[in-house]
Amino acid sequence: MSKAPLSPDELLKLDNQLCFAIYSASLAMTKLYKPLLDKLGLTYPQYLVMLALWEEDGPMVSALGERLSLDSGTLTPLLKRLEAAGFVSRVRDVADERRVHIMLTPKGRRLKARALEVPDCLIAATQCSLGEIASLTLQLRALRDRVKQAA
Repeated sequence: MSKAPLSPDELLKLDNQLCFAIYSASLAMTKLYKPLLDKLGLTYPQYLVMLALWEEDGPMVSALGERLSLDSGTLTPLLKRLEAAGFVSRVRDVADERRVHIMLTPKGRRLKARALEVPDCLIAATQCSLGEIASLTLQLRALRDRVKQAA
């Protein structure tokens, strides 16, 4: 049995907006992560950079920005702060000095072990199973990809 379509007034109610549900969930998630990341000396965007680097060390800045959906104006200050903290180094490509690779330092590699508590805290806070989290993640990535394509 399908639901009756929403009236125009219902369509414009805040609680019926997918964008608001995603936005407010993102804010709540960031708030959950803050004390955990403070212990690591990272902001949430810096944590995302480190996650990408723990997967693949040494990408070019442009590839890292593409992976994280961040432009260079946003990514460059993040990388400078991570470099100042000793977690990464920026290394010019020997074949083309215009290309810069981001390399984890030993300190940045060691941070990964300390970050292992973050997913456990997320699982506990969401009260979701690993399967539920995986399913939600897949659904949101598919939604993101469709929205990107439509834009």
